[in-house]
Amino acid sequence: MIRPDQWHPVDGLVLEPNAMSAVTMLDENVVVAAGPGAGKTELLAQRADFLLRTGQCPYPRRILAVSFKVDAARNLRERVRRRSGPRLAARFDSFTFHAFAKRVIDNFRPALTGYNALNPDYRIAPNARIQGEQVTFADLVPLALEIIEANAYAQGGIRQTYSHVFLDEFQDCTRQQYQLIKTAFGHATAILTAVGDTKQRIMAWAGALDGVMQTFAEDFSARPLPLYQNFRSAPRLRRMQNRMIARMDPGAISPDEELSGDDGVIEVQRFNTVHDEAQAIARLINGWLREGTAPSEISILVRQQPHLVAAALGSELADRRIPFRNEQDRQDLTAEPVAALVLNFIRVISDDRQPDAYTELMRIATRSSALEEEASRFDGQLKRMVGEARAIVRVSTFGTGEPIAWRTLVNEFLQLVSRPVLTALSAEYQQGTRLDDLIEQALEAFDRELAVEGDAIRALQRLSEVDAIRFLTIHKCKGLEFEKVVVLGVEEQLFWSEPTAAMSEFFVAISRAKQHLVLTHTKHRDRPEGATGRWDERRTPHQRFLDFAHED
Repeated sequence: MIRPDQWHPVDGLVLEPNAMSAVTMLDENVVVAAGPGAGKTELLAQRADFLLRTGQCPYPRRILAVSFKVDAARNLRERVRRRSGPRLAARFDSFTFHAFAKRVIDNFRPALTGYNALNPDYRIAPNARIQGEQVTFADLVPLALEIIEANAYAQGGIRQTYSHVFLDEFQDCTRQQYQLIKTAFGHATAILTAVGDTKQRIMAWAGALDGVMQTFAEDFSARPLPLYQNFRSAPRLRRMQNRMIARMDPGAISPDEELSGDDGVIEVQRFNTVHDEAQAIARLINGWLREGTAPSEISILVRQQPHLVAAALGSELADRRIPFRNEQDRQDLTAEPVAALVLNFIRVISDDRQPDAYTELMRIATRSSALEEEASRFDGQLKRMVGEARAIVRVSTFGTGEPIAWRTLVNEFLQLVSRPVLTALSAEYQQGTRLDDLIEQALEAFDRELAVEGDAIRALQRLSEVDAIRFLTIHKCKGLEFEKVVVLGVEEQLFWSEPTAAMSEFFVAISRAKQHLVLTHTKHRDRPEGATGRWDERRTPHQRFLDFAHED
């Protein structure tokens, strides 16, 4: 334990003054408004380290972090673990709003009555509710809110557990989600830190509360602390962002002297057809990979429907045997601990060159709560099982391209790890069928990719966040960053929404790039197979957006 005045940012990080104030705040609520690249997630990780190391969050009390997306919650959890170590990080809970709501429901379920009463083994389904037996994800926040509003014991239990609360990407908080936080922690002793970027508030379609950061500041008497520096992007890219900020929020532009330098690349590429676009971008990506850029540092961003808009590019990459993954429906799955465990096991037994996957596999699967002798014995059993599975996979009679062969080994591995260890990976796994559903979804995802060419290693590459190019919608890319970013289809037919919202979305897209940004548009975009509804084949460049790419 150290005194607050003895604490310094971990890893020698230098924080701008307002960031340092937010990190070391002792007794005030804070709302931090920051642009992309300002280090919002890192600010929260450093604040967690400060609170834990200085005893401002005294044992046994905990820190609660609530994020909008699964991968954001995971990213923050992992950063705190790296900054503070596993012992202190064990008192840091990082959830999505849905996961936090489920934790409330599971802990205080008997408080639900009438139609909302739930059985102990209730399930969660995508879109169907069965009284007492099954709820949807959309039901979780309202049910948790009902519990906290109606039950003083539940409200008191939550408030006694958490001394500090972090709210990440708070600009996207919906009305119900905000009400959940306000009901749980309003007029409580917990200190709240909310971070977000009003220029990135692109979730209005999901019911994001207009002006939620200002509302939070008023309701919680929170001190506003704006951050202005973008430490992510190269100067040339920052100047483009600054030109957009001048249009969106003139008071927030950065001085020219802070943006000097020629580092960074911005390209606008025009094409006649989608096939020309696909071939050119595939050649560009292939060149980046040959130069040593990691696949995980390359992203293709599309405003919507990447499985349609980027279909031609996907085919071109597949022809060149360049792994890519469309994260329209996979991002949340790979962020789940049990799905990562399953895929890492397959990765380790199918490929000897996976030291990181092996280390992560052993870390997650190990029974850390067991006695030393028992833990050592299990460690030996686990290593023997992995070694035997590797040997089986390499026998010529093993059905490499048959899903059932891999499933058999995975099931043996999960049985050895044991149900209690698996359910301990996440609070969401401790009720209903969530754990089994995710295991099956991970195996089904692997089965689909295995069917492409019968190669397990390449199937895993296409599922990997590390080994594959990532296709993302702009909604999915928030909070992420890449060395190389291609924004596909900067066209009026794609960026067609209300002008302010469309501008915010485009700003989010371009600000993901650290070093190299490519903007494309075509004259003709063929209607892809599977497209429904309106699809204009003749395309018009979104010149207003493209003009921001040009220096004054």
